[in-house]
Amino acid sequence: MPIAGKGMLLTSMDIDSADEADFNRWYDREHLEERVAIDGFIEARRYIAHQGRPKYLCLYSTETFAVLDSPAYRRALANQTEWSKRTMARFENMIRAVARITISRGQGRGAALGILRLRPSKASENDLRASLRDTLDPKSLDGVISMHLIESDAVLSKPLAEKPSASDPGAGDWFVLIDATDVNAASNAIAARFAHDDSFRSSTISTGIYRLMWDLSERDIPA
Repeated sequence: MPIAGKGMLLTSMDIDSADEADFNRWYDREHLEERVAIDGFIEARRYIAHQGRPKYLCLYSTETFAVLDSPAYRRALANQTEWSKRTMARFENMIRAVARITISRGQGRGAALGILRLRPSKASENDLRASLRDTLDPKSLDGVISMHLIESDAVLSKPLAEKPSASDPGAGDWFVLIDATDVNAASNAIAARFAHDDSFRSSTISTGIYRLMWDLSERDIPA
């Protein structure tokens, strides 16, 4: 499987320009290493938008989906640093998806990421998933390395600052991830496979193209 592990945490947000330098410093000097060091986390990848919103996106891969509801992860969430609390309070347009990797085709990771946010109806989920198993084959798409589907857990995926009882219909959304060699290849893949298919267009909430900023593996962290 090209994406390591079975679980994925996707976070995406905007930040006010006045806070952006400190936000990036926090991500690069504290947050990514802190999260990847949690038992069961494998790697993290940071992205910045080439086209689409929110501006920043991060993907965290975990050994299993259960890691994202584990005691180790919950302890980390309950014991944020002061820098983390201050920075997270500034997030705008936050998306947080705690997800299972249900389809993953191809091999490897790209320097660019195409992403589609899908909101299928309960009645259409099985048909859409079956259709995506064929659609997410990267072999005939130049510059596309691998393609994936992650399906969010509606209970676990709410933003951390939100009240647990608050309703969020987007918490159970699906995300198609397209790993490509450059932003043009990612954009072309979305156009070729999704733009003209009514079964996908009816459930698509948004699309975006992102550039990789950097990545961190648990193997990179000193023991």
